Amino acid sequence: MAPSLDPVSEQVIAQAVDVLRAGGIVCMPTETTYGLAVDIRSRAALDALVACKGRDPRAPFGLVVADHAQAASLARVWPRAVDAMARAFWPGPLTLVIPARPGLPAELVGPDGGVGMRVSSHPVPALLARALGGPITATSANPAGLPPALDVASARAYFGDSLCYIDGGAAAAPSASTVVAVDEHGHVRVLRPGPIDVSAWVTGPSR
Repeated sequence: MAPSLDPVSEQVIAQAVDVLRAGGIVCMPTETTYGLAVDIRSRAALDALVACKGRDPRAPFGLVVADHAQAASLARVWPRAVDAMARAFWPGPLTLVIPARPGLPAELVGPDGGVGMRVSSHPVPALLARALGGPITATSANPAGLPPALDVASARAYFGDSLCYIDGGAAAAPSASTVVAVDEHGHVRVLRPGPIDVSAWVTGPSR
């Protein structure tokens, strides 16, 4: 039985997926702030997202995946620490940066060769990734250097009518996700503190 979304309908999700498949950008609520989603398999969509954000194309976009299988498809390795934290905190506001598999677009891979991803606890990005059948970006909805949008009105003030907007009300947790890097040997370090406490897994200096 398909989940019931309130106030977001299945029709809205289907329309947003059509936008993603056509290479468009969807502004969506997440468990933290509002985010901007594109289909990572679309070269044109990634270019449009870089232009929309006005951000350095070398700065990688974080991703939302539907489940562990989608996450593993992006990773070159899947260390035991990744599996443990994913099982403990996904779905939730924990972004895991894992060594990326070869061939991922440069916009998704950081300078250390990692790709950042999470399974969202908010139904909208989770359903979008599942309905699309692939990962989506979840970069914050703001031009570079400005505060992330916490509602659709703020996002629309930034981007106008060039995007597809999904209105999920005000952001429930107006803070960014915890970001943790795990290398191929399973060493863990915190790149950005946030709502998830991963101190029990940390094996290297945080930054």
